[in-house]
Amino acid sequence: MNTDTLILIGEALTVYFLVLWAHSLRHRFGPVHFYALIGGLTAVMSWVTDAGMKVEAMGITFYVGSTVFYTSLLLGVFVIYVFDGPRVTRIMISTVVGVSAMVPLIAMALHMQNALINDVPLRDVPVPSLRINSASVLTTLVDLVFLAIVWEILGKPSFRLKLWTRTFLTLLGVMWLDVVLFSTLAFAGTENFLSIMQGTLITRFLVAVLAFPMLFAYIRWQSRKVSVTLENRPVLAILKQIAEIEEELGAAQEEIERRKKAEADLQKALSEVKTLQGMIPICAGCKNVRDDQGYWQRIESYVQDHSDAQFSHGLCPECMKAYFPHGGPDETEKGEDSPVA
Repeated sequence: MNTDTLILIGEALTVYFLVLWAHSLRHRFGPVHFYALIGGLTAVMSWVTDAGMKVEAMGITFYVGSTVFYTSLLLGVFVIYVFDGPRVTRIMISTVVGVSAMVPLIAMALHMQNALINDVPLRDVPVPSLRINSASVLTTLVDLVFLAIVWEILGKPSFRLKLWTRTFLTLLGVMWLDVVLFSTLAFAGTENFLSIMQGTLITRFLVAVLAFPMLFAYIRWQSRKVSVTLENRPVLAILKQIAEIEEELGAAQEEIERRKKAEADLQKALSEVKTLQGMIPICAGCKNVRDDQGYWQRIESYVQDHSDAQFSHGLCPECMKAYFPHGGPDETEKGEDSPVA
């Protein structure tokens, strides 16, 4: 293994680590720095791809743009979708596709400007190929959407795939789709079309093997955190807002049920607890009570009308002596109460 190959591997692993590390900081610092990193890597990828930077190793050609920077973008969108959902992923995809389309347009504008100013070619800025860049933008869009769909399909319970298998197959599937789609759009009809596709399929497999351990380790690490869960979303959640709508409806339903329960608890409490409050006018002689309308009524009636209390009649020892001075009812009769009529 030559020095160029070791440098390429070290560069790739460094950029992969940087993307995953930036994503891990999203809860502490927000996602803005992660978006900025992805946008910057997308611009570098477009520039390096147009420059045609490549490394020869073991008879295989590795393009720096796809090996290092495209794969790092793929890992970024991968973890964003897995842990942050379709809405954030759509923002990320828009960022990648937008920058991918903008960089070659800026390069073309700079070359046109330089041609108008002087006749010296602008050697520091690679000349973009309209066909290759158009193929790259379209392929990138399809790849990132395909990633989310395959992840959900392989996550269905019927497949019973382990997490590492699901992760590797998703990563490799997107890598190979990119090869087929990009090679077809960019090189179909040329002499080297089939050889380019065959060689790129091999290189993408090797790149997937290189990137997989770091990606899988990161997903395992993040999924074991208390606040992070791996959700099973609808297959087309990345294209539609099904997952978001279901989540919002679920939250609304939970809130409705919570409020219903709180209202039921309140009604139950009100039915069980009924108290008399405020100043109650009572006659000093007959002990009748005056209500809010100014009518006087027996205290028993007033209390029963304004609370859930019930009265029963009996005789206290003093009244027993007053009403029955020569002896009253037997002990059984004294113990019986009769309800108010």
